[in-house]
Amino acid sequence: MTAAIDFDMIIVGGGLSGALLAWRMKFKFPNLSIKLIEQDKRLGGNHTWCFFDTDLTPDQRHYVTPLIIKQWPSYAVRFPEISRIIQTGYAAISSSHFHDVIARDIGDVLLADTKIIELSHQSVKLENGQILKASCVIDARGASCSPHLALGYQKFLALELEMMNPHGLSDPIIMDATVSQVDGYRFLYTLPFSSNRLLIYDTYYSDEQTLSVEKLKQRILDYSALHKWNVGSIVREERGVLPIVLGGDLKKFEGDHSSGAPKIGLAGVLFHPTTGYSLPDALRITDLLTQAQHKDNLTTELAQTLISSYRQRSWRRQSYFRLLNRMLFQAGEPEGRYKILERFYRFDTGLIQRFYAAKLKPLDQLRIVFGKPPVPLLAAIRCFSETRTLQRWEK
Repeated sequence: MTAAIDFDMIIVGGGLSGALLAWRMKFKFPNLSIKLIEQDKRLGGNHTWCFFDTDLTPDQRHYVTPLIIKQWPSYAVRFPEISRIIQTGYAAISSSHFHDVIARDIGDVLLADTKIIELSHQSVKLENGQILKASCVIDARGASCSPHLALGYQKFLALELEMMNPHGLSDPIIMDATVSQVDGYRFLYTLPFSSNRLLIYDTYYSDEQTLSVEKLKQRILDYSALHKWNVGSIVREERGVLPIVLGGDLKKFEGDHSSGAPKIGLAGVLFHPTTGYSLPDALRITDLLTQAQHKDNLTTELAQTLISSYRQRSWRRQSYFRLLNRMLFQAGEPEGRYKILERFYRFDTGLIQRFYAAKLKPLDQLRIVFGKPPVPLLAAIRCFSETRTLQRWEK
């Protein structure tokens, strides 16, 4: 038999939420015995995470600053009938820089290139048979399916391109929906990292998870050619499928996850329900657990209670966003879904900021749905019931 090694905290999964928690815990409590276990050699996978300045508190913005690789004072959106620049700060974090900073700062807290075969509320069994025990175990291993959630998908392929000459963009274009609408709501999303480098995403709000990689690569290259951006080389490729929550039965979801290690990140349904942005929730969970550790030593049971309570509060606040998601995915024809977003971007900057921060006021909610809807009225009415949506999903 292998001997058990005891820790104060074990975090399984070195993606965004798990690595941020380990990083913050190590900084706040240097004497705490922590282990972050990641199956790959590097933290964060192959991703780019972005956020709006108004998504975070000043303290949160301060402590993620070392992770930021690029920030912009504004961003652009483009639709067939409206284009505008929105004066809200926007920032990007690359998984490459994310790994370099966090791995350096946490040192031997990180156990990388290590697979686990069992996880319980107090222990982790590694592939080599070694058993690690801790007072608090956190599961941050990424998205997983649940029969109690009705989902749409935000899927994308991205190419980071080095151009042969300056591209001329100063602001990110977070939505260019002037492109052909196929496979759901489609838009191109472009981040200018330098005068000659662009990261371009071909993104879909789709009913299906499948990605036609070669076709999307060519569409991105065609989009570049259309804008006279002369591609010199493809530096990097990124792809992903993010869940978009249309409805669910949170009580049953909680029942399935009431024992064992609490889940954070995508697996814990801790992300913006409409955009899929997960950084703000990852930071809030990190704040929640570090504050709890200040008061008392964290246990798995206490973490489970805190995270579950946070999820339930968020779920109640986000019911309106799930309604909007149902209207986006179920009330209109796929090729006409862009009209919902086109109408949304006619609103004032404050409302748009509150939408992305998931902090809409009651008046904001009325304004978004008031007037002639961009989808058929009867179809919109059929989307009101979350329970019926889940029943249709189950069938």
